[in-house]
Amino acid sequence: MGLGGLSSEVVGVSRRSPFVVRLSVVARMVLGERASSYTTPHAEVVRARIVLLAAEGVANVDIAKRVGVCVDVVSKWRKRFCLEGLAGLKDRSRSGRPRVFGSEVVAGVKALACEPPEARDVPLSRWSSAELATQVVSEGLVGSISSSTVRRWLHADAIKPWRYRSWIFPRDPDFASKAARVLDLYARMWDGVALGRDEFVISADEKSQLQALARVHPELPPGPGQLRRVEFEYQRGGTLAYMGAYDVHAARLIGMVAAKTGIAPFAALVERVMTLEPYASARRVFWVVDNGSSHNGQRSVERMTAAWPTAQLVHLPVHASWLNQIEVVFSVIQRKVIKPADFADLAALADRLERFEDRYNHTARPFDWRFTRSDLAAMLERLDAHRPRGEVPVAA
Repeated sequence: MGLGGLSSEVVGVSRRSPFVVRLSVVARMVLGERASSYTTPHAEVVRARIVLLAAEGVANVDIAKRVGVCVDVVSKWRKRFCLEGLAGLKDRSRSGRPRVFGSEVVAGVKALACEPPEARDVPLSRWSSAELATQVVSEGLVGSISSSTVRRWLHADAIKPWRYRSWIFPRDPDFASKAARVLDLYARMWDGVALGRDEFVISADEKSQLQALARVHPELPPGPGQLRRVEFEYQRGGTLAYMGAYDVHAARLIGMVAAKTGIAPFAALVERVMTLEPYASARRVFWVVDNGSSHNGQRSVERMTAAWPTAQLVHLPVHASWLNQIEVVFSVIQRKVIKPADFADLAALADRLERFEDRYNHTARPFDWRFTRSDLAAMLERLDAHRPRGEVPVAA
């Protein structure tokens, strides 16, 4: 059979088969690639070899011996190719095994998974796939069902009732406007005007109560098939605080260690940043902070302005530390510097924190911040839809 109107290249005739295989240039090229491929499924490789050998005039019996299949298989694919060409070498669609459970059962299980157990008077805090399987049987929805079947159905719609996340309703009446102006700063905007090259955005906060835990016995290093092992028992060596300021557009971390948090340690951090270039010569430096006691309220704004006229303190809404980019840096410090904690004393902990700053700044890149004003508005709209009646909405 010709393919695409191209002239045939090889004609093979098998005296034992009424189906004569003729290959065009394109068909021979495609089949040759399949037959020699190491990544093509084995079944497709076998079919390609059968057709190629048939085109060379090899009898079905001999093809079966050379390919390692029965004669009926050779006859089947030779016939399919002669009648349908390359398309005939594909598997037919199959109806598959009839469903054991109807669609109404699947929908019922998914609906149950989206309800809290207490709604069915079940003394559980959350469902597992096994508990759901037991519940649907007890309610008579099905006679029997396995937990693996339930889990497979839930997986199809990414339903995971055994997992949960904590969240809190914004209670700051100015949440939308306060959050929006911080998002504008991340986008290098302030009051609708783009920031200049001599204007900078600093995200700052304190990480308090960092413990210098000294393990009672030395840790054991990792090895083939063996995780790193850290002694469970430890001795306490005191605590310290880490003050961090992060330039969100330059990915520059400037930090310092202090005995504890407070107004004075935060002022020392501000002084360190504001006396460094390019911040010392900047027209404006915006400081994004949360509402911690070291820098909350109008008095903190006045202190900042009095000490550093080019610095402007910008407060996040209450319960919005997740909008503060320094928190992302702190999570890196927690995972890469602190855990698993094993420090001889506070000096060792402070030394590692200080040395990490240079290492981080050498390779860091600005975060790919994608949460914008429109995302904020959509989020607040969703939250307001779940607010108890009588509460004032905060959507912009």
